[in-house]
Amino acid sequence: MTTWTLFILFFLFPFLEWGGYSVGAEKYDDNDEVKLYVNKVGPYNNPHETYHYYSLPVCIPEKATIHFYLMTLMSLGEVLDGDRMAKSLYKLKFKTDVEKKKLCTLNLKKKELEKLSEAIEDQYYFEFVVDDLPLRNFVGQLEEGRLFPHTHKISVWTQYEFIFEYNDKQIISANVSVSDGVELPETIETDFEVTQTYSVKWVPTSVKFEDRLDRFKARKFFPVTLEIHWLSVMNSMVLAFLLISFVAVILMRIVKKDFARYSEDSAGKLGGDVDEYGWKIIHSDVFRFPQRKMLFCAVLGVGSQLLCMAAIIIVLALAGQFNVHRHGAVNAASCFLYALTSVVSGFVACRFFKQMGEGFRWVQCVHLTSCLFAVPVFVLWGIQNTVAWIYHSTQALPFTTVLLMMMVWLFIGYPLTVLGGIFGKNVAADFDAPCRAKNIPREIPATPWYRSWMIHYLVGGFLPFSAISVELYYVFATLWSREPYTLYGILGLTFIIVLCVTATVSIALTYFQLAIEDHEWWWRSIFSAGSTSVFIFLYAAFYYFRRSNMSGFFQTTEFFSSIFITCYAFFLALGTVAFFASLKFVRYIYGSIKMD
Repeated sequence: MTTWTLFILFFLFPFLEWGGYSVGAEKYDDNDEVKLYVNKVGPYNNPHETYHYYSLPVCIPEKATIHFYLMTLMSLGEVLDGDRMAKSLYKLKFKTDVEKKKLCTLNLKKKELEKLSEAIEDQYYFEFVVDDLPLRNFVGQLEEGRLFPHTHKISVWTQYEFIFEYNDKQIISANVSVSDGVELPETIETDFEVTQTYSVKWVPTSVKFEDRLDRFKARKFFPVTLEIHWLSVMNSMVLAFLLISFVAVILMRIVKKDFARYSEDSAGKLGGDVDEYGWKIIHSDVFRFPQRKMLFCAVLGVGSQLLCMAAIIIVLALAGQFNVHRHGAVNAASCFLYALTSVVSGFVACRFFKQMGEGFRWVQCVHLTSCLFAVPVFVLWGIQNTVAWIYHSTQALPFTTVLLMMMVWLFIGYPLTVLGGIFGKNVAADFDAPCRAKNIPREIPATPWYRSWMIHYLVGGFLPFSAISVELYYVFATLWSREPYTLYGILGLTFIIVLCVTATVSIALTYFQLAIEDHEWWWRSIFSAGSTSVFIFLYAAFYYFRRSNMSGFFQTTEFFSSIFITCYAFFLALGTVAFFASLKFVRYIYGSIKMD
């Protein structure tokens, strides 16, 4: 199994490039052909809704059709990002200027004219690729005038002007501008002819090839409007720090008084009534293992794996090795890292399962752990892919890409989960419980409404959410809008703060639960912190309907299915942090007092 895993890992690694446009080293001589590839089009306000460029009525090579393209070899990240590059009709030669050369003449019929008009009304942009550099601009222009009388003018750009900067034999930057708009008729009786032309201009520059990506970043098609609200970010961090300090100080003082009270009773300085209430009286039930042990351990395993993934991604982003601006890069890297970190989930789940006395069923635990996150993600992704396929979008993955991702999970992720499970069950020691659990559980007394599980979930979810609410806007604006994200240091600091807030709040809620003699804290600690995902989902819905311009069934399905996956990941990860923090606290307080 290990041999197969290593073989598949090294076999697939060249295809698992994270995405983004790489820094090629193509060199050209004078009059050498420079290949320009057409890529995709899509509505500007719907970032994840893309279609192939040839799906529009444009100049198409004779051998190309809507369902068959002369595709170039692309990385996994580019495929996941919806890139579908194909050869174009543009004839470009290195250092050879062209002035208004005819590309083709389109005879637009009624249906083609309607499709083109709808695309321009939806603010469709196009993307070309030259020497790994993207060129973007809008397909046409919509002009609306006064209300009375209302004017509605749709124009398609017919002149594309390419401007290339070069240094010696290498292309440094590329740009495309559009002009010569032709107004499309509202009604058409005969074929409407549109002639497409293009110009090419080559400009020498002293910029070195190694710095060309800096030049590309400075010429973004998507406007940079993301403002850094330092005051809001610092305010959120200060509030989180004060919250952690306040809860920690108050809790330490309360627990210290409990220790003093129980110690005096053990020494005979007080009467025996002190044991009739409080968290000490349930010492024989507090370490009773929860119901559904296998599912519980699987949650802890997958949650630990997701935390490990998040830490690795943040470190890579800080090191400049993770391109979050490319959505395909995020998906490809996440897929690969999820497979590699599966050893963590198998180790944690089976180790804890063995400590609960169920080690003989470790194989079933491995199966559940490997499927707990992967299966829901696959189902939701299947819905996304089906909708994209119905809409003929490039977001629908080809069969070869689906097969590749399945091989990553089947030959890397699952074997590593089994390997981690074997290692975890073999190194597992006995469960370190200061108190022995009785056979018959103690009855839990009735509690007031303000100490019920609902209030626990409300407090346990809202406080960690408040620590990340400001940063969520920047993340959403990056993944679901056109804004760049560069605040990786603040993102890493926010990650640490939310873990600290989650652990602190979970410890406090667990103490209050034990203080009212409720010993069933295992699952509640997970759900109290995991309820943060509910607040994240509500914020996501608010962002979609009130802060974004996204619309349509396709984009709605894409957005909310991805949000469901994200919230599910937050539930598992934060729930795991909350449980282990509570477990450490419970062991500490019950190990610090003497028991009869």
